Amino acid sequence: MGRLLLLLISPYLYSLLISAVALPTKPEGYHKLRPGALFKIALFADLHFGEAESTDWGPLQDVNSTRVMSSVLDDENPDFVIYLGDVITANNIAIRNASLYWDQAVSPTRAKGIPWASVFGNHDDAAFEWPIEWFSAPGIPKIHCPVANSSCSGEEDCSFKGTQRLELMKNEIEQNALSYSQFGPNELWPSVSNYVLQVFSSENPKSPVAFLYFLDSGGGSYPEVISSAQAEWFQKKALEINPDSRVPEIIFWHIPSRAYKKVAPLFGIHKPCVGSINKEKVATQEAEMGIMKLLVERVSAKAVFVGHNHGLDWCCPYEKLWLCFARHTGYGGYGNWDRGARIVEITQQPFSIKSWIRMEDGSVHSEVVLSPFINRDKST
Repeated sequence: MGRLLLLLISPYLYSLLISAVALPTKPEGYHKLRPGALFKIALFADLHFGEAESTDWGPLQDVNSTRVMSSVLDDENPDFVIYLGDVITANNIAIRNASLYWDQAVSPTRAKGIPWASVFGNHDDAAFEWPIEWFSAPGIPKIHCPVANSSCSGEEDCSFKGTQRLELMKNEIEQNALSYSQFGPNELWPSVSNYVLQVFSSENPKSPVAFLYFLDSGGGSYPEVISSAQAEWFQKKALEINPDSRVPEIIFWHIPSRAYKKVAPLFGIHKPCVGSINKEKVATQEAEMGIMKLLVERVSAKAVFVGHNHGLDWCCPYEKLWLCFARHTGYGGYGNWDRGARIVEITQQPFSIKSWIRMEDGSVHSEVVLSPFINRDKST
């Protein structure tokens, strides 16, 4: 049995088939998978690097978040990592170049030579919020760049302008050969992280095993929505590269759609839902503008994965697909629940999608088979 590989679908090359878009600049070994035709993805959600950077507490949380990611990567040895939004807490970062914190967030994955992709969350390019304590007796503290030898050279560079989506994405892509992230089509801006990746077999690169869709669910500098334009882009792209819905599709964005609220378990988590924490109400996007209708109508759409709610980690069926939360990975952000990461594993023959949660302490729970449509809950 051949190995699975990963390819990029460039948003700028609509007229090309997916099998024709390769990544010649990335070393081949980085996107070939282990024998056995498995493709394992680790989802790192809501890291919130740069949270409360001006305090003693804040930088320590970044150290803790790095420890969680390193632990998960050691235990799972995934083939790919997805940063599922709120990589940084931009509204707490007092310098323009928030990419310094973004670079810290991806460093555990980069250090292990694992490729990754990212989508934006509502905190990633939020406007800086002036802390009220800065106006107390000690006054406003001096502004320092958080990393030595950074690009900040003076008052203008270390200002409060923030770093917007395009600059964050530009810095990630240009500085990291292992990044598969993309800007997305210009016509979808200010939404940025909209693109598709392909998982395929090394035996037959022209026959994709799965498509991974990434969508920017907004927040920060614009409303928390997946727009009708994004929905139309998804429909056009899906019809172009997967016209007969033969290839399974898995979708990733940050803020839950309103469909999540419809299937949310009450109180505890009971079958058919699978998970371990259900400690808050679903905080949804501001409006539903068509993406869920399209997904429900596509038999090839198997599952949606989101972050945003730190106190939820369940998967629940909705129509013929699954709606899943990741696990809060970072020590930044609200909540004191134990940290971890959702793992997604794709098997080629026979095709299946299985998921579970790997905790910081190494334990595993909430295993569920998402495709074929079967419930299986194993807790260890």
